[in-house]
Amino acid sequence: MAISSSTRDDAHPILVLGANGKTGGRVLQRLRAAGHAVRAGSRSAEPPFEWEDRATWKAALKGVRAVYVAYQPDLCVPGAVDTVIAFYDAAAKAGVERIVLLSGRGEPEAHDAERALQAATALDWTIVRASWFFQNFSENYFLDEIVAGAITLPEGLAAEPFIDADDIADIAAEALVDSRHSRKLYELTGPQAFTFPEAIAQIARATHRQIDCRIIPMDDYAGLLAEAGLPKDLCWLVVYLFTTVLDGRNTPVAHGVEQALGRPPRTFADYVARTAPTGVWGAR
Repeated sequence: MAISSSTRDDAHPILVLGANGKTGGRVLQRLRAAGHAVRAGSRSAEPPFEWEDRATWKAALKGVRAVYVAYQPDLCVPGAVDTVIAFYDAAAKAGVERIVLLSGRGEPEAHDAERALQAATALDWTIVRASWFFQNFSENYFLDEIVAGAITLPEGLAAEPFIDADDIADIAAEALVDSRHSRKLYELTGPQAFTFPEAIAQIARATHRQIDCRIIPMDDYAGLLAEAGLPKDLCWLVVYLFTTVLDGRNTPVAHGVEQALGRPPRTFADYVARTAPTGVWGAR
């Protein structure tokens, strides 16, 4: 989607946090393609930005007019909301005018971060509250198991109306430069909910491969994560998200994509059709 360049301000860049992530990288690409001055926010950028090192914030925010905030690894981790609130304050003091926040659908902590942003009277804001991404099946998380031809999942996961990260980026990039999204909260889902095994079955059909899907108790799944060497804090995060976000509270479809962009969200079938030919899901 083309982003308007009519609000270009080369002297005051847009800071994109999580610039190497699924949504941040896409937001960065869209803004650059439209000719906007942008600054990548990551440990490897210059100046560097780290959530855990507040001393890096001042340089990253210098001269910035708007910020895309995607907190890593997730807003539900202990201390994340306090850190993000402190960042809002630092951004306001630095003269930032607008923040676009990536939030998590059904996460109580993410909603706390939303309310804090809405209460920050010195900042204009847009909130994109998203469901799980299509790209979790092709860019990390489940990719290795899909390639191996067997995926293990915990029991009890409700159907999820997965969303395309490209839809999120279309909205976020536009909201950073277009005031018509000012003070809007968009709840973003795909057009229908389906289960993880149903998603895997679609990928298997598109790739003409057998991909087994094994369902085990949540405690056993947590044990497998630990045995695989996943750090304890990440094990906790995965189990928390599975048991909180995927307990059924997020199964209903929302209509934020259409509200923001005037078109329906991309479908999982479309995502599979364009991703399968890349070979990312091929056996290795």
